[in-house]
Amino acid sequence: MFVNTFSPRPDQSLLDVGGLPEVWTSQPVLFQRIDTLNIHPVDLDPNAFPQHNVRSLVGDGCALGFADKSYDIAFSNSVIEHVGSWERQQAFAREIRRVGKGVWVQAPARECPLEPHYMAPFVHWLPKGVQRKIIRWLTPYGWLQKPSPGEVNDLVENTRLLTKREIKILFPDCNIHVEKMLGFIPKSYIAIRK
Repeated sequence: MFVNTFSPRPDQSLLDVGGLPEVWTSQPVLFQRIDTLNIHPVDLDPNAFPQHNVRSLVGDGCALGFADKSYDIAFSNSVIEHVGSWERQQAFAREIRRVGKGVWVQAPARECPLEPHYMAPFVHWLPKGVQRKIIRWLTPYGWLQKPSPGEVNDLVENTRLLTKREIKILFPDCNIHVEKMLGFIPKSYIAIRK
């Protein structure tokens, strides 16, 4: 859908905030340059895929150190729900919109009954204190990952799913595409500015 929406050209640049280089190196060459930006270093051997011209950068998506409109497309997939508070989500959205001429930001829908991080229904609608108590023992995520209490706390504190209303507030100059599950349940939202 991304490729069909933007029809990338080989003279364009893309910033992927929170993404991994492998997402792009596993595809045909789409852009002249791709920068992936994460809060932690990501291993990347630029010589392994020289034709893709991918760089791995370290930074904060809420305070991007790039000039206005310095990328043809600013892209982010399922990251904005992990930046923390509503204020940080506002900063993240502002920065993505500022540095990209075009924008593609996808986020899971809070309205979806299945929480994608815990792989369990309804958990994200419960108070945080209840979430902390049940995530480790009553969700597939807890059974498979066996997170420590600290990891559970970090996930609960730093995962904030967005509603459609909030996505519209964060991306007022974008069209909002709703991806649906079973044809009628909002699964995720994509803010698109071409």
